[in-house]
Amino acid sequence: MVRKGIADKVAIIGCDMTKYGELWDKSQYDLLFEAVQGATKDAGITKDDIDAAWVGIFYYFTGLSGATVEDILRLDGKPITRTENYCASGMDAFRNACFGVASGAYDVVLACGVEKLMDEGSSGLPGFKIFGHPVLPIPSAPAMFSMAATRSFHEYGWNREDLARVAVKNHSNGAHHPKAHFRSEITIDQALKAPMIADPLGRFDCCAMSDGAAALILTRVEDAPSYAHGDNYIVVKANAISCYTNTPWYVPQGAVGSDFTHFPATEKAAAAAYKEASITDPRKEIDCAEVHDCFTITELLNCQDLRFCERGQAAEELKNGTFNWDSEIAVNPSGGLKSFGHPIGSTGCRMLTEVTKQLQGRAEGRQVPDAKIGLAHNLGGAFCVCSVSILGQAK
Repeated sequence: MVRKGIADKVAIIGCDMTKYGELWDKSQYDLLFEAVQGATKDAGITKDDIDAAWVGIFYYFTGLSGATVEDILRLDGKPITRTENYCASGMDAFRNACFGVASGAYDVVLACGVEKLMDEGSSGLPGFKIFGHPVLPIPSAPAMFSMAATRSFHEYGWNREDLARVAVKNHSNGAHHPKAHFRSEITIDQALKAPMIADPLGRFDCCAMSDGAAALILTRVEDAPSYAHGDNYIVVKANAISCYTNTPWYVPQGAVGSDFTHFPATEKAAAAAYKEASITDPRKEIDCAEVHDCFTITELLNCQDLRFCERGQAAEELKNGTFNWDSEIAVNPSGGLKSFGHPIGSTGCRMLTEVTKQLQGRAEGRQVPDAKIGLAHNLGGAFCVCSVSILGQAK
């Protein structure tokens, strides 16, 4: 049987996002409304043109069910689905929306994501004391990824300065983005002298909590030229998702991914996405990429797992400028999670919005020169779920 994917069947005709940050004066409903209103205006449609919607929300206190969208948009009983898949929740909403269009079930659909974290007032991500196994403990998010950093230092000879370069690059990019949470450049010295969070990860090695929302409007490729951007629409080339264990630290030694120097979910999702998009050399064919940098070590390992460089070489490639916004392959030209923070349900849709605008030549921050193919990547939970989307210009 020939596997049938969504390549070249779905187009992005509009997108938008809110500013990200400590948005105390806005609720999740305010944020969703702002992002969706911006996306529909961008596409040249009204909410009445939307046939169905998917919304990425991770935490129950942000919203339960598709009614979170209905309560603010009033889509009058149309199908709306909430998706939850750790940090890939927003990109999974996009994935399901793509399937809705590609199947022929709907003409115009909405994919969006939102999270309202700051109102919880917690130290770090909420829920770690109540989620998970009743006996086997779950470490904090920084602790999870500190294990990958420590092991990579041992295996690859990396050090804290290598991690600091990721933060310096991304904060430099984010300083140019009007909607980023953090818009100040930092130095390697600042990163190295910052308080330790989970050794060897310091404050600038960790992305912040934040509030925000993002939205995209999708339709069939053949219908896309009739909307606001005409022929300047963006084609979905692939979307793949992969899941592994919630507790990799309890996986027996020698099992897949148990060495903490790579993320099997990223490798698997990337391989599937590249196959569907007919990409054989990602380093040469991908022009810009929004890569999940919840921690600086995560970006380095993800760049290897996405085959942007050889294993063990990401730190050296970064030092040489390979991943700069105007270099060989632009990694996080928006500033990434390091600059935007990580409102979990919204991050995937924000990344897709960033890539869409890069390919259309209308990036809100730094514009990657002559970008034609872009990638968005989410890695969630204990590096157990990954979503990879590939977008391209209309031919």
